[in-house]
Amino acid sequence: MNIAPSEKMKNFTTGIFTELANRKRDAMKQGMDVIDLSVGSPDLPPPSFVVDTLVQYAKDTTKYGYTLKGIPAFHEAVGYFYAHRYGVELDPDKEVLQLMGSQDGLAHLATALVNPGEYVLVPDPGYPIYEASVSLAGGIIYPMPLTAENKFLPNLEQIPLEVLEKTKMMIISYPGNPVAALADKVFFEQVVKFAKDHNILVVHDFAYSELIFDDNPQISFMSVPGAKDVGIEFNSLSKTFNMAGTRIGYVVGNEQVLNILGTLKSHIDYGVFYPVQKAAEIALTSDYSILREQVKEYEARRDSLLLGLEKSGWQVPRSSATMFVWAKIPKGWKSRDFAYQLIEQAGVAIVPGDAFGNQGEGYVRIALVQPPERLAVAAERIQEFLEKSME
Repeated sequence: MNIAPSEKMKNFTTGIFTELANRKRDAMKQGMDVIDLSVGSPDLPPPSFVVDTLVQYAKDTTKYGYTLKGIPAFHEAVGYFYAHRYGVELDPDKEVLQLMGSQDGLAHLATALVNPGEYVLVPDPGYPIYEASVSLAGGIIYPMPLTAENKFLPNLEQIPLEVLEKTKMMIISYPGNPVAALADKVFFEQVVKFAKDHNILVVHDFAYSELIFDDNPQISFMSVPGAKDVGIEFNSLSKTFNMAGTRIGYVVGNEQVLNILGTLKSHIDYGVFYPVQKAAEIALTSDYSILREQVKEYEARRDSLLLGLEKSGWQVPRSSATMFVWAKIPKGWKSRDFAYQLIEQAGVAIVPGDAFGNQGEGYVRIALVQPPERLAVAAERIQEFLEKSME
């Protein structure tokens, strides 16, 4: 029996992270110690009070039924978090929607909103789910190039009017992934005006909202006047509180859009496990001391890696935020060749930049998901790899 994939699935190939995992496995079979800096999965533990709360409610056997949606206490906790961290007032009942992680919402949003033939403006390079979700919905992807020359911000004035007339929404992300860049309020204000002028929904992915370095300001898109009129913002507890595996996140902002997405989700899932919701509630209303400590840890990791790379002659700009370094590779290499040979010859796994879009060619993404000492070892291996490649 021969089962063919749907026409939509024909646009998809094996994900880059699966390919890297396979190459990592092959290297380990040969006895190589592989330092995995590819997937952005936090290696740090969640706060102890989060674990304690999760265990407490998991022991209650009456809490194993469907929750169907976010409990009121969780929605109120999101409102509390946004008010205290970003100065944004939210109506917990109307302007917060719980998700099974922000990727869950991003994956389904285009299906809920975009019709076949409508455009979606997507950052290039950008997180892969952005394009994948639009493709599954039958929409048309219009890449917005993010270049170093423009501080990795899209040039909105370069988008053709004929495209804008058919555009349903645009996706932006600051702090960004894979490009660890920040946007300021001036840019966000321009985005609000742009969206109003062209009747476009703004989708801001704010998953790295709490991993911002060197005392740079934390700016929620929702804090900009008029943002709720034209946009929504995704966030999660995966990176902020190291709860990636519990799969819980949320989206805030425009009430009408949240209602539409919520309606779709009501046909797809039955809600997040109650103990996970209670653990998330505790995290969001804590004293946030862990967030300050976590930023210092990631800054130390970044500095350890970049110092080591500098010794090898590879000058990489300091990341302003996120758990990633976005590095322009040495001349003479293609991104995939560089990344694949680095695994095979040096035992260091990173992600080729072209996996995130055409503009990513010539770059790699390095995840800061190992302690500073281990990152220093990775840098030493990279130095040896580069020296051998020049022989």
